[in-house]
This record gives sequence, C-alpha cells and structure tokens, in this order.
Amino acid sequence: MKRRSISPFSLSFLDIMFCGFGAVVLLVLILNADTVQARNEVFADLRSEVVRMENEVIVGRENMVVARNSLEATEKDLLLIQGDAERIQQSILEIEAGLTNLRHQTAASQEHIKQLKSDVSGLDKKTRHLSAEQQDKRNQGSKVHQFSGEGKRQYLTGLKLGGKRILILLDASASMLDETIVNIIRLRNMSNEHKRVADKWQRAMATTEWLISNLPDSAEFQLYLFNTESRAALASSKGSWLSASQTADVAATVKGLRQTVPQGGTSLYHAFETAKLLKPKPDNILLITDGLPTQGRSKPSKATVSSEQRLQHFSRAVKVIPAGIPVNTILLPMEGDAYAAAAYWQLAVDTKGSFLTPARDWP
Repeated sequence: MKRRSISPFSLSFLDIMFCGFGAVVLLVLILNADTVQARNEVFADLRSEVVRMENEVIVGRENMVVARNSLEATEKDLLLIQGDAERIQQSILEIEAGLTNLRHQTAASQEHIKQLKSDVSGLDKKTRHLSAEQQDKRNQGSKVHQFSGEGKRQYLTGLKLGGKRILILLDASASMLDETIVNIIRLRNMSNEHKRVADKWQRAMATTEWLISNLPDSAEFQLYLFNTESRAALASSKGSWLSASQTADVAATVKGLRQTVPQGGTSLYHAFETAKLLKPKPDNILLITDGLPTQGRSKPSKATVSSEQRLQHFSRAVKVIPAGIPVNTILLPMEGDAYAAAAYWQLAVDTKGSFLTPARDWP
C-alpha cells in the first residue's frame, strides 16, 4: 500500500487532534520522564542524606558509647581523685596538727633549753666560785684552818706531811726566843708579852700553824709543846688524838699554841716519850726545834752543858722513839750548836724521815 504523503495543509481535524494528543502524550511523557528523573535525583539525594544521617547516627552512637565510656572512666578517675584529695586533706590536717604539736614541743624544748642553760650557767658560776675557794685554800696552805705567812711560801721540799696519826713536837724552851745567846738572856728576863712577840718564837708558831693547816683532812693529829717537860697545847686533849678535819679541834689547838710562853731548858727525851704515851702510836712525827737538847730525862746538876753532853742527851732521847716512825725535823737557827745539823740529818736518815732548815721568810 502506498504511503500517502501528507501535506501540512492537507491534514484533517482528526489528524490534527491525533497529532495534538500525541504531542500532549509526548509532552506528558517528557514531563513524566523529567519528573521521574527529578524525583529519582531527589530520592538519590534523600537516600544519600539518609545514608549520611544514618552514618552520622551510627558514628554518633559510637561516639556516645566512647563518650559514655570516657565519662564513666572520668567519673571513676574523679572518684579516685576525690579519694586521694580526701586522703591528702586528711594528711594535711595531720601534718598541721603535727606541726602545731611540734611547735608546742619546740617552744617547750626551747624553754627547757633556756632553763638548762640557766642551770649550767649557775653551776658554772658555782664551780668557778668553788674552784676559787679551793685555789685560795691551796694558796693559803689551808684545810679547815687558813694560814698564810709573810713569805707566801706554801712548800717544803722533802717534808712528809702524810700519815693517819701525826704528832707535832714544838720546842718551847727559852732558846726559841732568839738566834743569839745574848738576846735570849735579855728576852727571858722580860715579860711574857714580850716573849710571845719575839721574832724567832713568832716564826716557830707560824711554822707550826702552817703544818697544822696542811695536814690531810683524813688525818688525826696532836700538838705537844716541850721544854724540860712535854704537854699538849690543848690541855683537855692530853693522851688522845684530834681530827684535822674538825675546825673546833684545830682552832682550840692553835689558841693553846698562841698562849704559850717559851721558857726553861730543852729535854728531847720527854718530847719523844710522848710518842709512846699516845694510843694508838703516831705514824709520823714533825719536830720543830733549834738545836740539841740541854738535858735528858732529869734536870742536870750543873748550870752549863757542853756540846758533847748535848749530843749524848740527843742520842739517849732518840732511843725512846718507837720503831718504824719517821721523824721530820725543821731546824731553826741557833748560834753555838755545831753538831745539831749533822745529828738531825742522821736522825732523818735512820728513821726514813726528812731534815731541813727553812728560809728566813718562810712560812
């Protein structure tokens, strides 16, 4: 069948309508295709947005889980920190309390230290005071009795002052008034007051007092004065021992010494016999004299005595001394007695004692 060509101007109404409807359909199809495409594009965008949002939700959930876990860990850390903070605070409070207590203790310790320093200072002053007193005692040659001579000499080389019982024998005969016979004769005719202040006798008493002052505190002593007889300086203590540490004994003995007047002859026999009368016997004898004796046990028949006779009296007297007692002799000067020094030196050797002649300014 032949195809009929259609001229644009030969179309019928139906053709036109058909063409118009086709155009409309085509337009609709085009519009639908555009709409579908647009819708698909919108749907694709929405789907992408949904996927994105879902991903965000998933990520958000994951982040929330992480955040929750982190929050829980943080809360745990916070609880631990709070616990540590409480412990630290408690420790701070305890430290503050300890510091407060330490401050109190420090203040108390400082006060105690001040008191101790004050006590130490007081003890130091007391020690210095006691040391000064002790030094004064040593300088003054004193124990319970203080004595210092003009010469300030507090020593006697070789003199033995030790012992438990010490007998001091002081020559109180007329020869103790002076060093020369002429002055002795002159002074023995004077009053007792003049005799007591004679230089040689003053020196003899000072020597005796110094010896008493330097006796050991633990020792017992006795002072006997002798001329033609022997007697205790303290009459009430005859035959007994006195204590060197007792002030009353020492003071009474020194007082008796100071009241003595030198006179008469010299019997060394009676002096040494005293050692046999004391019980118990002495273990040391200190003898202060100026020469050999002028008589023995009894009064001589003649008024004069030779050097040889005096030496014989000495030899007999020495035999009276109990065995084992050292004799320490202090020999004062006297003219005309040539044998005295040698005799007393030999006595020191025989008895294991000592012998000396002190300087004129001693003690």
